Amino acid sequence: MVDPRKTRYLPPLNSLRAFEAAARNLNFRLAAEEIGVTQGAVAQQVRHLEDVLSLRLFERLPRGLALTTEGLAYFSAVQRALNIILDATEALNRRPSVLTISTTPSFASKWLIPRLSEFSQSFPAIEVRIIADEKLCTFKGDGIDIAIRLGKPPFGKGLVGELLFPVDIFAVASPSLVDGPKPLTNPSDLAKHVLLHDAHDLWPEYLAALKNGSRVDSSKGTRFNQSSLAIDAAAAGQGIALANEPLVERDIAAGRLRRIFDFSFSLSLGYYVVYPEESPDSDAKRAMRDWLFAQGERDRQLMVQSKHPARNPHRG
Repeated sequence: MVDPRKTRYLPPLNSLRAFEAAARNLNFRLAAEEIGVTQGAVAQQVRHLEDVLSLRLFERLPRGLALTTEGLAYFSAVQRALNIILDATEALNRRPSVLTISTTPSFASKWLIPRLSEFSQSFPAIEVRIIADEKLCTFKGDGIDIAIRLGKPPFGKGLVGELLFPVDIFAVASPSLVDGPKPLTNPSDLAKHVLLHDAHDLWPEYLAALKNGSRVDSSKGTRFNQSSLAIDAAAAGQGIALANEPLVERDIAAGRLRRIFDFSFSLSLGYYVVYPEESPDSDAKRAMRDWLFAQGERDRQLMVQSKHPARNPHRG
């Protein structure tokens, strides 16, 4: 037998567990009930530990057990060590669920991120990670759980696309521009201002649908690769941008932007929640999807309430 006093040796964990329970209860039967084994198994584990250590840990008395001097010192150290293992295991089990969402930079900055604190307050055990990228994710290859994309189904083989909300496009500008020296009162006034284009380049479609909009040259203006940049430029008074409600609702509410002409046209696209059909459906994914759709429904109701009841005189 290897002398444990000369060589670093870890006794069997089951023996240590049986010893700790027996030492705490000073009774093999109570220890056995606690750890779910037979009384004989506890006694055997303790004898094995004593053999390994070449020490007597207990005095066997007619009505129970008593720790020897060595056993008392060992019990204190073993109990501390087992509690450390227990605490580490509980901490590991309490680690947050990680949920990774892929979406575009504009949707992330203008819609998703401003609302995330509400989700985190409701689900503190879920750690959300946002990957803001224009390119489509591959889910498994990129470690993505849920994607939010502007488009229309189908999004790909084996992918589910659920509509978050439809998209209506309208023009926005800074109040200082709307009420400035060149006021925006009718579509022909657009020719006097800078058109701010994003990667979707929807000005030709918008002007074609807008009454008298065809008189405006849609090819001119400043171009940005992201919708959020065009929106920020509009809020800074640099021109007129095209946007949809989810991306500008906060800027409009704060008075940084104003919707002009009371005209909008609907795209055949929408914002969709996309995820693999056969991927495991965790509690975190279900919670996020339910929360997203609740937010989407709330936004749809607000959009309906904000629409002007009168017929738009500039609608084409």
